[in-house]
Amino acid sequence: MTRPIDSHLAGGNRRSVAGLKPQHFGWAVERQVGVITLNRPERKNPLTFDSYAELRDLFRTLAYADDVHAVVVQGAGGNFCSGGDVHEIIGPLTKMSMPDLLAFTRMTGDLVKAMRACPQPVVAAIDGVCAGAGAIVAMASDLRVGTARSKVAFLFTRVGLAGCDMGACSILPRIVGQGRASELLYTGRALPGEEALAWGFYNRVVEPEAVSAAAIDWAAELASGPSFGHAMTKRMLHQEWSMGVDEAIEAEAQAQAICMMTQDFHRAYHAFVAKQKPVFEGD
Repeated sequence: MTRPIDSHLAGGNRRSVAGLKPQHFGWAVERQVGVITLNRPERKNPLTFDSYAELRDLFRTLAYADDVHAVVVQGAGGNFCSGGDVHEIIGPLTKMSMPDLLAFTRMTGDLVKAMRACPQPVVAAIDGVCAGAGAIVAMASDLRVGTARSKVAFLFTRVGLAGCDMGACSILPRIVGQGRASELLYTGRALPGEEALAWGFYNRVVEPEAVSAAAIDWAAELASGPSFGHAMTKRMLHQEWSMGVDEAIEAEAQAQAICMMTQDFHRAYHAFVAKQKPVFEGD
């Protein structure tokens, strides 16, 4: 159920995003799930300067979305994303000045910041090639559904760069551990799907023909839950990286007290008493 947008909030803090029409990737909304499809299958869905920026802007906009409670990122044509386009990004970068290079790397980092800051859980549906910046987008997602045939590669050292790109040295060790992250970031080797599952990078592995539906179904399940509570969980997971245990416990005490003020908390209680399944509305 989509709640009507309060007229006092509609102008600046709440909006519908179902009708957005991005120019550089696909966008659809179903079952309160926003589905992003990287759709340059002939090139294995590489990113460009424009698609980086438009993705960043979309995730920033999702902070105000009232009709999307979870997000899926996927690629078209059997691959997730091959990273930055060699011809449209890598080539021009070799000719840029230092200020322009820094503007570019900050823009790519802003995409990860926007993904982590948006309140909706983000599920990546990963098949085939998932390399470079594509691996970063998968890493920055909250949950990952992969396939056995997929290959995830943080291959920045393969092109003469450092493995520290777009937050990889901070986020990846928290997913797979420091030693395994070090291996991936130093060597740039591909991580096959079953190994990615064993290492904890993937949450689930399914057949290639099922990866999109599995991710969307999982996202829809999350979207039907207490969306305010999910947003709080995501915020705490992110903020508590830099907290000590005592500070984290206090932050969670405050967060949970806020959640206890929501109507969803009351709905869950009354549904339990009535021996019914709660229907959450996100307020």
